[in-house]
Amino acid sequence: MNGMKAVHVIGGGLAGSEAAWQIARMGVPAILHEMRPVRGTDAHKTDGLAELVCSNSFRSDDHETNAVGLLHEEMRRADSLIMASGGTNQVPAGGAMAVDRDGFSTAVTRALEEHPLVTIERGEVAGLPPEEWDSVIVATGPLTSPALADAVRGLTGEAELAFFDAIAPIVYTETIDFDRAWFQSRYDKVGPGGTGKDYINCPLDEEQYRAFVAALLEAPKTEFKEWEGTPYFEGCLPIEVMAERGLETLRFGPMKPVGLTDPRTGRRPHAVVQLRQDNALGTLYNLVGFQTKLKYAEQKRVFQMIPGLEQAEFARLGGLHRNTFLNSPRLLTGDLKLKAMPRLRFAGQVTGVEGYVESAAIGLLAGRFAAAERLGLAPSAPPPTTALGALIGHITGGANTETFQPMNVNFGLFPPIDKPEGHRGKFKGVERKKALSARALADLGDWLASSREAAQ
Repeated sequence: MNGMKAVHVIGGGLAGSEAAWQIARMGVPAILHEMRPVRGTDAHKTDGLAELVCSNSFRSDDHETNAVGLLHEEMRRADSLIMASGGTNQVPAGGAMAVDRDGFSTAVTRALEEHPLVTIERGEVAGLPPEEWDSVIVATGPLTSPALADAVRGLTGEAELAFFDAIAPIVYTETIDFDRAWFQSRYDKVGPGGTGKDYINCPLDEEQYRAFVAALLEAPKTEFKEWEGTPYFEGCLPIEVMAERGLETLRFGPMKPVGLTDPRTGRRPHAVVQLRQDNALGTLYNLVGFQTKLKYAEQKRVFQMIPGLEQAEFARLGGLHRNTFLNSPRLLTGDLKLKAMPRLRFAGQVTGVEGYVESAAIGLLAGRFAAAERLGLAPSAPPPTTALGALIGHITGGANTETFQPMNVNFGLFPPIDKPEGHRGKFKGVERKKALSARALADLGDWLASSREAAQ
């Protein structure tokens, strides 16, 4: 490439793709290793880079009052490929950012294939990378190949932690009964690319809701006895597991009816199932929050009890897969290096962050750290007052090593902010979040500027 030794990135998911992009954008060659299609996984369906598995949502895009929305904005300002590709393949989702899965993956793949400093190599990296690879980012995600996972476990002397992730089903839009269902966003909120009518809503009265919950509890489920004791991640619970926590749990969770009015009755329903657009054509919608481990035949039977979905045809049924992650506060340095073998950095969900955006964010940082090191510069972490800095600070030292679990970005990870001088009354809620976000973006700007100056 340009005579400089390449940084190797293992894994072509969101984190690995973002890492390779950041490395190349800083003028350093990157070799991106993706084992698909040579070796497949239980969750992926294609060989495209950055394939979205569990959902097509990047969650809230509100950068002023929502921590994940702030992370979106910080990544955009850091020239994120994942955010740029998401923006050009966005589908309506109220105040959230959702994308066309295929278009998004195609855009990421094309950008990396066309970059002159990126080489994509297909095939599994079995076990530890060759010793001559002196700078490696392991971004293999929660579905790390067994050989590599075993090698890392042996190297650290510590078994990886594990949890279950579930996948929600997708239905064909044309099979939804719109005599029962209607389009509306909660509180008619208009988000990016949206109209305030960005979700399909299927209403349930109290009797229908009770029957649905009972069916969820009684239906046969997929069991993984060899993995007994492995917890679910709270942010991706199967719907039937939520139902086991009490009759009203779903009405205060994914089936909450607040902000919605059934046009047939003019009233708020007892409960609602929402579906979010899954592709740019609008021919596919996924059941929001309906991750499940129900057996396939039972999924059709139970979900067709939902008013409006009686004749629904499924493009994809739900599923369950096992994820792994490192005890990063114990095993990784502040610049994501494995303490037991510093030539390895880790990025993405395997580091113990949860969510597409968080995974890509850690990939972004790992790529910048590795490129800076290759350029002879000291890797510089973003300030802890930023979403990027708060997230990496948590997983590399801020979390308790004894109770470490996957974590989404949230304002609880940020350092406290002082009440503005002269401010009267309480300083909390939306006002406090806006102040935290404003501080974060100002500090991020300083960090990006200093990073650019150092590289010149």
